[in-house]
Amino acid sequence: MQCLIKLRSLCTSMRWNNFFNHRAHRVHQENPLPFLKNRISLWSLCALWLTVLTLPSCGREPLYQSQSYVFGTLVDISIYGEEASRAADLAAVIQQDFQRLHHKLHAWNDDSDLSRLNRAFAAGERVAIDPELAQLIKQAQQFSAQSDGLFNPAIGQLIGHWGFQRDMFKPVSIDRDAIAKLVAARPQMEDITLHESASGIEAESGNPAVKLDFGGYAKGYALDRAVTYLKAQGARNALINIGGNVIALGKRGERSWHVGIQHPRKPGAIASLDLEDGWAIGTSGDYQRYFELEGKRYCHVLDPRSGFPAKHTQAVTVLLPPGDLSGTLSDVVSKPLFISDDKQRSAMAKKLGIENFMVIDEAGNIAVSAAMQQRLKWKSDIETRTLP
Repeated sequence: MQCLIKLRSLCTSMRWNNFFNHRAHRVHQENPLPFLKNRISLWSLCALWLTVLTLPSCGREPLYQSQSYVFGTLVDISIYGEEASRAADLAAVIQQDFQRLHHKLHAWNDDSDLSRLNRAFAAGERVAIDPELAQLIKQAQQFSAQSDGLFNPAIGQLIGHWGFQRDMFKPVSIDRDAIAKLVAARPQMEDITLHESASGIEAESGNPAVKLDFGGYAKGYALDRAVTYLKAQGARNALINIGGNVIALGKRGERSWHVGIQHPRKPGAIASLDLEDGWAIGTSGDYQRYFELEGKRYCHVLDPRSGFPAKHTQAVTVLLPPGDLSGTLSDVVSKPLFISDDKQRSAMAKKLGIENFMVIDEAGNIAVSAAMQQRLKWKSDIETRTLP
């Protein structure tokens, strides 16, 4: 999971303030959700979710909120200005689609479409896939090429070797020889070939080391699908948060939606900003999906060049303007910026077309792009450096 972004709502009841305050705390992934630790497996399998209607005392249209556990993380859907029953129906359809994608793109569930595809790649076989999966592969190939391979969903074997293809993380034995062999195999998105014909689409890989893992991609794709659905249904105002990747539709009443950016080492938010209609925000961090071994922190963001977790960054937050792929990009582009070092980062952001971003390095130093600096509201006096 990428960084937890905390939603702040001025008219929310005390019960919801307490809930969000609890979620803002930094959590070690071995106990990722203390208040849900006995329910995670049930939620993951059955998509159990809660619905709460709030804001009747604000004298405004009601805010409907639903919560669930999908993609290995918490999902919040807030819909403003709709009747409760209609909002519940809209949220239910979105949740069902999230569950569908979760099962389809699951990287270590043998029954998923993605696992079936990975087995074919490993065996050197050509296999039929549906148009949705083909489109995801095409987009991932484009993003990988644009990022000089730093965004690389083909390194699923490396991700599995580091123990990040499981629901709970614990220290693993670091086998440097095995890692070197996986890196030397050079699994790339460009190794995948799609064959399209009148009878359908087939995929194959020229490199058996390719194993797809869309963990840094699927959440953003799901956000875009949710917004597209809400617009088609005539819903005008909503905020959707999948584990820190957030996209806004419309407003919350007379004001823009407002979100907080989690501090990577302290409870609570380090800054906040207004998330306007169509904008999306996402964070990659080293503080939720990680383990510690001999006093060192190893996070889930792997550098495909070395095969090791990136160590020089605590968190990267990106802000994307409205567009057909805003949600997807909020999930994708934070990874190359996280992996890039300080000298490369601005150039990589420019190459990816990202104007709004913030970086917190391993020492806690904060660097912010000029465009992002204008949008942030800092929670305290914090020293920052403005990037060129």
